[in-house]
Amino acid sequence: MQNKKNIACALTLILSSLIANTASAADLSRSEVIQLLKKANKAKPADLRRKNLKGVDLSKLDFRNADLWGADLRGANLSQSNFSGLVLDLTVMTGVNLSGADLSGVSIFGVSMMRSDLSNVNFSDSRVIANLDNSDMTNANLSNIRWGADMKNQPMGLMRVSLNKVNLTNANLQNADLGRATLRFANLTGANLKNAILISAELGAANFTNANVRHVDFTAAKLDESNFTNALLTGATFAKIQGLDSTRGLINNTTKSADMFD
Repeated sequence: MQNKKNIACALTLILSSLIANTASAADLSRSEVIQLLKKANKAKPADLRRKNLKGVDLSKLDFRNADLWGADLRGANLSQSNFSGLVLDLTVMTGVNLSGADLSGVSIFGVSMMRSDLSNVNFSDSRVIANLDNSDMTNANLSNIRWGADMKNQPMGLMRVSLNKVNLTNANLQNADLGRATLRFANLTGANLKNAILISAELGAANFTNANVRHVDFTAAKLDESNFTNALLTGATFAKIQGLDSTRGLINNTTKSADMFD
């Protein structure tokens, strides 16, 4: 009797393992995706909607004629691939590798991209409301992005981009709209934020050392324990900011004007 119970338990474990492996297996291989992309065009895009592509190597592919709405891309290698102009709303991209990829002009709404490799990515002119916490965005192009919260369209409460603990070293954020974004503990060392909008952004402990923040609008931002050592501050607006007493590099910065903190 005991042997039968042991055998039954073993079979149950094996069956559970097989079910789990089957459930986690990708729906398509790299070669199958390539074949779909080859046949696709704007009128009839490759149907990758809701497909499970977890962990698949999809690097250096052109997805501009693909429909990826709701696809599961967790852990996939999408480095140097082209997604320019696509709608990637509701995709799942936690832990994805998009290093060097082209995401210019994309729409990404309601997505988790936490702990992803986004180094050297091109996000210019994109519209993103997503969670990118703990991601690497070194040398990323974020010029002209529209990642600020849309205060006129918040039926489910305030939805905003989250960039906490993100590495934005040497990133290009010229003319970036990051109003009400959260960038707590973000590393913006050497980044170019000229003319960016950071109104009401949460910037606690953010590092702006050697960054270009000329003409950046920090109105009503939370700057507790942030660091502006050697940052270029000419023309920046710091009206109604919070946490001034705990910031570094602002009060004693010789480039500040007398009315910066009105």
